[in-house]
Amino acid sequence: MHTGSSTAVVGLQWGDEGKGKIVDLLAAEHDVIVRYNGGANAGHTVVIDGERYALHLLPSGILSSERTCVIGNGVVVDPRQLLSEIESIEARGITIQPGRLLVSDRAHVVMPYHKEHDAALETVLAGAADRGDENLSIGTTKRGIGPTYADKIHRSLAIRMGDLLDEAVLRRRLDIVCAIRQRELEALGVEVTPLDPAALAAEYHTLGARLRDFITDTVYALHDALGENKRLLFEGANACLLDIDHGTFPYVTSSNCSTLGIPPGTGLPGSVIDRTVGIVKAYGTRVGEGPFPTEDLGEDGARIRERGHEYGTTTGRPRRCGWLDLVAVRYSAMVCGCTSLAVMLLDVLSGFDELKFCTAYRMPDGTVTDRFLPDARRLAQAEPIWETVPGWADEIDSAVSADDLPHQALAYLDRIAAFVGCPIEIASVGPDRKQTIRMAQSAGSRV
Repeated sequence: MHTGSSTAVVGLQWGDEGKGKIVDLLAAEHDVIVRYNGGANAGHTVVIDGERYALHLLPSGILSSERTCVIGNGVVVDPRQLLSEIESIEARGITIQPGRLLVSDRAHVVMPYHKEHDAALETVLAGAADRGDENLSIGTTKRGIGPTYADKIHRSLAIRMGDLLDEAVLRRRLDIVCAIRQRELEALGVEVTPLDPAALAAEYHTLGARLRDFITDTVYALHDALGENKRLLFEGANACLLDIDHGTFPYVTSSNCSTLGIPPGTGLPGSVIDRTVGIVKAYGTRVGEGPFPTEDLGEDGARIRERGHEYGTTTGRPRRCGWLDLVAVRYSAMVCGCTSLAVMLLDVLSGFDELKFCTAYRMPDGTVTDRFLPDARRLAQAEPIWETVPGWADEIDSAVSADDLPHQALAYLDRIAAFVGCPIEIASVGPDRKQTIRMAQSAGSRV
């Protein structure tokens, strides 16, 4: 019987909230850190004693010694990217031994033709918009994530990590898949060198062989860990508003990146989760296409971008910036079953005379709603209704407790907690692990 403590960490906006930092922080309180969705399109940045680590596939817990990290079956894995990350981390003195990193044999493999298909489709969709048709370009990272998940659903066209270990099986599968992919890419107008199933099978079997000692049945491994009363920490990639079912469709990612993705992405029932920490920036950002009601295209948005260094970990592209949408955060906290919040990058808001929240939407017909609209076309029509609160002048990046924060910053946190209906457990005032306030341990607790 499971008697340990399991925690889920999930983003409540459109990603880039700072989940990696909180996973790294909470890893010390857990034994096993589990990634359950997404692929190398995700980017988690962790700063420890001034050293910056950028992770894409490896769980952020890999930076904590003596912790087991698991890449679950719900993740799509680019083997070359994974090996590159392992080598990069080990070059910085962090050893990743077999047994410390487990990769699901059921995780699906991102192949080169997935990336070409991803890029080609975005080009075709963007071209349609240039001709005056509806813009259906998603603004993906072109890392092949969507096409890999599509193959997973197609079933017969999919390659899984376990398949890489048997070159004969891999070759037979690729003989069929490459012929189909070749015709699809040509139909999309891509001029590609003919796909060579023999060369691909040899290359990816070699990559699989290098990862052989990490590849295993992670479902049994996780259930075994629970049976030993190990404490599990689930690390989501992307964020709830990008969830394929519950985000701003169709401008979403290709997996269930809310906590609802944990059971299918790991093979564990949702009942094992005792605590869910929702991660929310003190403001709003979004990358790529899609509606963003609180986006600020003026000086305030630019100021937030520069102060928050809002450029993608994976792509380097500037993020769209704006004010905090409390309607969206409350929706995500509801969907994910959050038991507490971590408010990140609070320090970025220092120096503003006043700050704004969105607390409802006004629709074109004049009606007002305080319910989120998880449909891109409807959300694009929503006009934010603002609530304005005083800002604070002092920099807060050296604060170590809630008592060190200006009263306006505490009032800002209180308003978030009250509107969302969820206590604030953590406030982050800088990128470093040390720049973190555990609110429940402070006299001015927000819980």
